[in-house]
Amino acid sequence: MPGLSNQRHAADGGKLAAFSNRELQRALDRRSLNYQETYICPVCRHGQITALTLMDAFACDFCRHIFTANLLEQSIHVEDSSQPMTWRWNGHNWKAANQLDTDLTIVIWLVGVALVLLPPALIWLPSHTFPPLQGSAWAWFPSVWIGLTFAAHLTFVAWLLAEHYQVPFYITYKVRLREALGRR
Repeated sequence: MPGLSNQRHAADGGKLAAFSNRELQRALDRRSLNYQETYICPVCRHGQITALTLMDAFACDFCRHIFTANLLEQSIHVEDSSQPMTWRWNGHNWKAANQLDTDLTIVIWLVGVALVLLPPALIWLPSHTFPPLQGSAWAWFPSVWIGLTFAAHLTFVAWLLAEHYQVPFYITYKVRLREALGRR
């Protein structure tokens, strides 16, 4: 049985060599944050951020956000937004570093739910209390009005949440729309 044992050790050695080669390749692929390289933009995830000339900052060529960098902590902070957003570079991609204020987040979501549900409820209540006559020409109108009110308020709140959280696909389409309209 010594031959079987030698085959098993050879197979294990091959797996170990392949595993260490993968780890070595992954370690070589990691790169530290510096001003000489380009990185994918953490906001829009479409453009590339590069160093601004004569400045210790980065800028995205797509969404035009400006970032300041902390090379010791391997992090960047967006400077041209009202939201305090920070990301850390892990050698491959960006990880969000800022924690949102949970009290503010809860308030934003509660106000959003109230803005979406309260207006249609205010229209539904009188239409349910004083329903139109069955068979009348305008019997359909309260239902359509409630649906339109709900859709309009939901769209408005979704837009506000996308602006607040700076959702990447929203930022991408916002920039593309601006480019299509010829504005920068």
